[in-house]
Amino acid sequence: QVALVESGGGLVQAGDSLRLSCLASGRTFSIYGMGWFRRAPGKEREFVASISWNGGETYYPASVKERFTISRDKAKSTVYLQMNSLKSEDTAVYYCAASKSRRPLDWNTRARYDYWGRGTQVTVSS
Repeated sequence: QVALVESGGGLVQAGDSLRLSCLASGRTFSIYGMGWFRRAPGKEREFVASISWNGGETYYPASVKERFTISRDKAKSTVYLQMNSLKSEDTAVYYCAASKSRRPLDWNTRARYDYWGRGTQVTVSS
């Protein structure tokens, strides 16, 4: 089992930056991909970013690619999501997830993740 705990959410103004953290514990050797998803009110959970746990390769959807950066520190078993130039439409609960799949193409699909954190609220006021 792998446990994930997110932190770093909060209330910010449009244009501000915020960094989320996700601490992984347990059988982290079984992880190949880590991802961030978000769920805005009334919407489906959507893919935000993913990273190879071992190699560090990153993947983003076009909607956040120029503003969000995912990174990881294996020594600290932590994945980060740096969010810049935040907009009101970025308001959502942000979830960290871990995948045992070795295929990067799987990491943009929530069904391919095996473990999830409880989420952290990000609210961007305009």
